[in-house]
Amino acid sequence: MSESTQQYPVQGAGLGLRRPIMSQLMRDPPQNVDFMEVAPENWIHVGGAQGKKLRFFTERYPFVIHGLSLSIGSPAPLDEQLVRDVRDFMKEHDIRLYSDHLSSCGDDGQLYDLMPIPFTEGAVKHVAGRVQRVQDILGQRMALENVSYYAPIDTDMNEADFLLAVLEEADCDLMLDINNIVVNSINHRYDPSEFLNRMPAERIRYFHLAGHFVEAEDLRIDTHGTAVDDQAWALLAEAYALAEVDRIREYQNESIQAAAANG
Repeated sequence: MSESTQQYPVQGAGLGLRRPIMSQLMRDPPQNVDFMEVAPENWIHVGGAQGKKLRFFTERYPFVIHGLSLSIGSPAPLDEQLVRDVRDFMKEHDIRLYSDHLSSCGDDGQLYDLMPIPFTEGAVKHVAGRVQRVQDILGQRMALENVSYYAPIDTDMNEADFLLAVLEEADCDLMLDINNIVVNSINHRYDPSEFLNRMPAERIRYFHLAGHFVEAEDLRIDTHGTAVDDQAWALLAEAYALAEVDRIREYQNESIQAAAANG
């Protein structure tokens, strides 16, 4: 196995697989999609006709999974049953990598949103310990994604310093979202290229690329519902110079036709 294959679990350009486009893609499986990604929470313990549809794709394409509800920054106890379910799901479908968001999405219940966590040394220790426990249960490394945020809770550290500290303390990998760098750089007024070039290339596993909504000249909303803009494409080109990583195009609110055409 080459060093590149060991670092990068997938090769080429991927597609975020969603239920609304599955039947169309089953009729004509795309030849220009090299791998696919799903949210495990949407598929764990799903059988029947929907489970067979997922199996159709996992038997034909390499897969990675990107979680929605690990809530790695939450003060609530870690949901270890979810992690065990993720581990079993990965074995069942030969999934190559598990990632989730560097955020909190619940405490005594699920908030169904990605909430910011404090950029503090205490939060670094808290998150890192939880990541290490996740990796112990999985029996392999996981990746964290840099998230978009709008109202930071505490900024003893800046975003880049906090992310780097978590990755180092937890000894985990990075799934780098290019669009989130663009969104945050505009909303919080920093240089996206400087942020990108501080990221540890040796920890990057793949990139996310998506669109965002322009609320105002100085405010972007991470919706995944519009086309990827020129700034994100340009930053992706810079990222390729940092690390020859593969990318996945995310689709959430776009039409089935657009997803299939661009897949």
